[in-house]
Amino acid sequence: MKYPSPYGDRQIPMTCLAAVILAGGRSSRMGHDKALISLGAETLIERTCGVALACAEAVYVVTPWPQRYAALLPASVNFVVEQPAREPPGSPPGPVVALVQVLEEFQSKPETRPEWVLLLACDMPSLSAPVLSTWRQGLAALPPSALAYLPQRQGRWEPLCGFYRAAALDNLRQYVSTGGRSFQPWLNQRSVVPIALTAETVGMLANLNTPADLAQWQEQM
Repeated sequence: MKYPSPYGDRQIPMTCLAAVILAGGRSSRMGHDKALISLGAETLIERTCGVALACAEAVYVVTPWPQRYAALLPASVNFVVEQPAREPPGSPPGPVVALVQVLEEFQSKPETRPEWVLLLACDMPSLSAPVLSTWRQGLAALPPSALAYLPQRQGRWEPLCGFYRAAALDNLRQYVSTGGRSFQPWLNQRSVVPIALTAETVGMLANLNTPADLAQWQEQM
């Protein structure tokens, strides 16, 4: 499905943004690859990439299995091959390490390095391009000290549906080098600006981890 720009023909200057979609999990609770769940006319990874393409100048999928998804996605979608964790050997590195890896990739190519990254999990079927684009407009007003711009619910950040400044790489890399693997402790000690949620946007954050999650989401559609 093609997602039109929510701005129509209007030219709105905005901060350069790359969307990064995480598709490296083992989907153990689902029992099969969540990214390939059929949502009717498209798979979950196709829908996520379609939304991302409508919101950002470039889209990257971080995964150990690019060949699994390449045929489904537009040629404009880029892949970053996720490296397995060293401890325990071959285990998934997790989203914090995956973000560090892709930010390092951007740093190695300064000519295409974005100012901000929109980080998205691949298992969020209700993502909205207009909502994410509206959130994006808030980036230009953030203070230079802000390293992230994220939704927050019940005192916890939603780290896999929000924005990270590319310049946060050194800070994140230091956190990972000391054993940090969870976003929450890192975010709680950094300058993060919360995104205000509404009844509509809270529903957008639903993700599919289990067959029960999928069945519940399908019932609501």
